[in-house]
Amino acid sequence: MKLAFLFPGQGSQFVGMAKELYENNSTAKDFYTIANDILEIEIDKISFEGPNETLKQTQFTQPSIFIHSVIVTTLLEQNGIIPSAVAGHSLGEFSALVSAKVLSFEDALSVVKVRANEMAKAGKNNPGSMAAILGASENQINEICNQEGVVIPANLNAPGQVVISGEVSAVENAINTAKLIGIRKALPLNVSGAFHSPLMTPAREPLSNVLNTVNFNDAIIPVYQNVNANPVQSADEIKENILKQLENPVRWSDIITNMNNDNFTTFIEVGPGKVLSGLNRRIIKNHQSISIGTLEQIESYA
Repeated sequence: MKLAFLFPGQGSQFVGMAKELYENNSTAKDFYTIANDILEIEIDKISFEGPNETLKQTQFTQPSIFIHSVIVTTLLEQNGIIPSAVAGHSLGEFSALVSAKVLSFEDALSVVKVRANEMAKAGKNNPGSMAAILGASENQINEICNQEGVVIPANLNAPGQVVISGEVSAVENAINTAKLIGIRKALPLNVSGAFHSPLMTPAREPLSNVLNTVNFNDAIIPVYQNVNANPVQSADEIKENILKQLENPVRWSDIITNMNNDNFTTFIEVGPGKVLSGLNRRIIKNHQSISIGTLEQIESYA
């Protein structure tokens, strides 16, 4: 059995996330104490109490999910559950880098803080949107994205499940094109920006600057990265790919396919939600996917 940890990104958050971990585990409390200091906000209260309108803002969503995932990773490792490889969806790639000992929790959170704030700022200054396109082929996705203005495939999540991203009018026209060519579903998403598209370019320089202030180590296990779906362990290559990730598609379906081809058969989705476990069932067969985000789930698996 080859075990991989998978880490979720935005969309997996919920009010109350990690609260029972905090209330019942001193390690979890320690992480939140450190996080509140680095973020200079009470991220524990936002995660536990919301309200949802606050939690779903990018600058709060990203650190909330990241902290939850790292706590669960730490507790799994304390119980002797160690992955042989990791991958994270968008934001989740930072949780993966902590698991692979590329970045410390503190350094990774410092980067996530800047990334989240700058992505939120880019979303306000360059208004954009995203939409889920279900049941389209690759050729149809290309046709759907053939619009005036910026619109590109942003999240290649699973066969027949792609998220597009770009300028508001271009995404609206893409949705209309999808309906005209008979696509099963084309749904606008409630997001604050056009993530993984050129509209995030203003966030690149601030992100690059903070990446240059933290220490990157070579990964102790392979990290399957978003931009190329390949296993990487070189610190320099990981750092370069993290920056590219901002404006380029998340190749999630390819990541899981490549992991499966490399004989990974057991996947633990580490942190809030079950999004990635659901995608796995659409991408590969003959595997085990488990979502672990609570103390009870950790103890049951251990």
